[in-house]
Amino acid sequence: MVLVTVRDNEPFEKALRRFRRKVEREGIRKDIKKNSFYLKPGEKRRLKQRLAEKRRRKAARRANRKMPSKPPPAGNTPSNGPMG
Repeated sequence: MVLVTVRDNEPFEKALRRFRRKVEREGIRKDIKKNSFYLKPGEKRRLKQRLAEKRRRKAARRANRKMPSKPPPAGNTPSNGPMG
Protein backbone atom coordinates (compact mmCIF):
# COMPACT_ATOMS: atom_id res chain seq x y z
CA MET A 1 0.00 0.00 0.00
CA VAL A 2 1.33 3.41 -0.97
CA LEU A 3 1.15 6.07 1.71
CA VAL A 4 1.92 9.75 1.10
CA THR A 5 1.68 12.30 3.88
CA VAL A 6 0.85 15.85 2.89
CA ARG A 7 3.27 18.24 4.53
CA ASP A 8 2.36 21.63 5.99
CA ASN A 9 1.98 24.35 3.34
CA GLU A 10 2.41 21.78 0.55
CA PRO A 11 0.17 22.12 -2.48
CA PHE A 12 -2.14 19.19 -3.10
CA GLU A 13 -0.86 18.84 -6.69
CA LYS A 14 2.69 18.26 -5.47
CA ALA A 15 1.56 15.56 -3.04
CA LEU A 16 -0.49 13.97 -5.82
CA ARG A 17 2.60 13.90 -8.07
CA ARG A 18 4.59 12.18 -5.32
CA PHE A 19 1.78 9.65 -4.92
CA ARG A 20 1.70 8.91 -8.66
CA ARG A 21 5.48 8.44 -8.77
CA LYS A 22 5.35 6.01 -5.84
CA VAL A 23 2.53 4.05 -7.46
CA GLU A 24 4.48 3.87 -10.72
CA ARG A 25 7.67 2.77 -8.95
CA GLU A 26 5.87 0.01 -7.06
CA GLY A 27 4.33 -1.32 -10.29
CA ILE A 28 0.77 -1.16 -8.99
CA ARG A 29 -0.74 0.16 -12.23
CA LYS A 30 0.98 -2.55 -14.25
CA ASP A 31 -0.30 -5.21 -11.85
CA ILE A 32 -3.88 -3.91 -11.98
CA LYS A 33 -3.78 -3.76 -15.76
CA LYS A 34 -2.38 -7.30 -15.95
CA ASN A 35 -5.11 -8.70 -13.68
CA SER A 36 -8.00 -6.72 -15.14
CA PHE A 37 -9.03 -9.62 -17.41
CA TYR A 38 -8.45 -13.36 -17.56
CA LEU A 39 -5.92 -14.85 -19.96
CA LYS A 40 -5.98 -18.54 -20.72
CA PRO A 41 -2.64 -20.25 -20.00
CA GLY A 42 -1.90 -20.69 -23.72
CA GLU A 43 -2.64 -17.03 -24.45
CA LYS A 44 -0.44 -16.00 -21.53
CA ARG A 45 2.41 -18.14 -22.88
CA ARG A 46 2.07 -16.69 -26.40
CA LEU A 47 1.97 -13.15 -25.03
CA LYS A 48 5.09 -13.84 -23.00
CA GLN A 49 6.87 -15.18 -26.10
CA ARG A 50 5.85 -12.16 -28.18
CA LEU A 51 7.12 -9.76 -25.51
CA ALA A 52 10.42 -11.66 -25.26
CA GLU A 53 10.85 -11.50 -29.05
CA LYS A 54 10.11 -7.77 -28.97
CA ARG A 55 12.78 -7.27 -26.29
CA ARG A 56 15.31 -9.28 -28.33
CA ARG A 57 14.64 -7.21 -31.47
CA LYS A 58 14.95 -4.00 -29.48
CA ALA A 59 18.27 -5.14 -27.96
CA ALA A 60 19.55 -6.09 -31.43
CA ARG A 61 18.61 -2.66 -32.77
CA ARG A 62 20.45 -1.00 -29.90
CA ALA A 63 23.52 -3.17 -30.46
CA ASN A 64 23.53 -2.32 -34.18
CA ARG A 65 23.22 1.36 -33.41
CA LYS A 66 26.22 1.25 -31.06
CA MET A 67 28.47 -0.69 -33.45
CA PRO A 68 27.87 0.45 -37.04
CA SER A 69 28.82 -2.07 -39.70
CA LYS A 70 32.08 -1.42 -41.57
CA PRO A 71 31.91 -0.83 -45.34
CA PRO A 72 33.65 -3.54 -47.43
CA PRO A 73 37.21 -2.72 -48.49
CA ALA A 74 37.51 -1.07 -51.92
CA GLY A 75 38.56 -3.26 -54.84
CA ASN A 76 37.56 -6.51 -53.18
CA THR A 77 34.16 -6.95 -54.85
CA PRO A 78 33.31 -10.17 -56.75
CA SER A 79 32.93 -8.34 -60.08
CA ASN A 80 36.55 -7.09 -59.89
CA GLY A 81 38.05 -10.56 -59.36
CA PRO A 82 39.95 -12.61 -61.96
CA MET A 83 36.81 -14.51 -63.01
CA GLY A 84 34.50 -11.50 -63.23
